[in-house]
Amino acid sequence: MKKLIKYLIFFIIIILLGYYFWPEKQLDTTKVIDKILVVKNERELILFSNGEAIKTYTISLGQNPEGRKEFEGDKKTPEGIYFINDKNPNSDYHLNLGISYPNEYDKKKALELNKDPGGQIKIHGLKNGFGFIGKFHRFFDWTLGCIALTNKEVEELYNNVKIGTEIEIVEKASR
Repeated sequence: MKKLIKYLIFFIIIILLGYYFWPEKQLDTTKVIDKILVVKNERELILFSNGEAIKTYTISLGQNPEGRKEFEGDKKTPEGIYFINDKNPNSDYHLNLGISYPNEYDKKKALELNKDPGGQIKIHGLKNGFGFIGKFHRFFDWTLGCIALTNKEVEELYNNVKIGTEIEIVEKASR
């Protein structure tokens, strides 16, 4: 039995190392990114150029990912149409792209609840000093409402997305 457990642990370690180090498709930087789509229930961030999906990233979301963000502190990722409105190279998390949350709808809904809608929703990498976690961050929804990528992925996005790019965040993909 001990021998079986050792083999099982060894096998799991090999699988996890393979997952961690398996190379992923690089973004075609000759194409202009004109839209970002986030599909929350599939944990995907999809980049578009002229209506064509050119790259898909696996993401982590807020710790309470179901439903649209209603107020600051609910740990939900918003839903709606926004824009990339900032780039911060000096974030507490490896780079970040600001999302123009809250929009008018978000403000109205929070006001109805007598709550602050919050803000500071970002696409970012891992907390500085924790980049070694890499793809394993995808196993959990761990942000306070932001959209998280690996550090390498957020660098790729940061360097190729312009301020003003539309980002649509939806619960489910319309197929």
